[in-house]
Amino acid sequence: MSMLEVQNITISYKNVPTVKDFSMKLDEGEICSLVGESGSGKTTVIRAIFGLLAGGGKVTAGDILLNGESVLTYSDKKWRSIRGTEVSMIFQDSGAMMNPTRKVGSAFVEYILTHEKLTRKEAYDKGVEMLERMRLPDGKNVMESYPFQLSGGMRQRVGIAMGMTYQPKLLLADEPTSALDVTTQAQIVRQMVELRDNYGTSIIIVTHNLGVACYMSDQIIVMKKGVIEDGGDRDAILHSSENEYTHKLLDAVPSIGGERYV
Repeated sequence: MSMLEVQNITISYKNVPTVKDFSMKLDEGEICSLVGESGSGKTTVIRAIFGLLAGGGKVTAGDILLNGESVLTYSDKKWRSIRGTEVSMIFQDSGAMMNPTRKVGSAFVEYILTHEKLTRKEAYDKGVEMLERMRLPDGKNVMESYPFQLSGGMRQRVGIAMGMTYQPKLLLADEPTSALDVTTQAQIVRQMVELRDNYGTSIIIVTHNLGVACYMSDQIIVMKKGVIEDGGDRDAILHSSENEYTHKLLDAVPSIGGERYV
């Protein structure tokens, strides 16, 4: 049995399907990339898995099984108990999700205290430790900073640190590198692969960058207009796919000196 099984789900907004007949399986320690152009339904899929569909969206057909149990039957209480512990999500711009009037440490401590009975000092120290694990030098300084005082890459590392505090079994990442320069993108991607290697975390990453997907993924699912256009393991997508849309995505990856780095 796979850790995560998405079985032929349809996701609708106001009874209009936006994702149709989507299926995937993910085993422990596996990384899967959902790739495709904007509006293809990638983020909608991972929000459904996380039980956080926006604007009245609903799974109107199919099922989502986590360790054999349907997440569609979870109560709000059950979701609160597993979000951040068993399943975590990193958003596209973690900095934009933070309250700009609160220091990072204030938000991080509150997050830890919602999941664990610790003193504020213990929670603060745990936050510092997680930040430094994510290679943020001087975690105390970061905790005492406001989000706007941090670079985009630092804010994204804060988001990953919060998401990984309880070493979740499943990490959902929504375009975690899209707003970052290429050097920082590479660092964030490497850190996510390290999370898998060190903790056995399974990861689903949403990206429009097929180069990132090919670097880090075991399997790749190509989406277009709410349906699966193509899919398979990394080598199959890179070298054996006969899908025209996949070839267009591959052709869009920049080349340097005539060599394409995927």
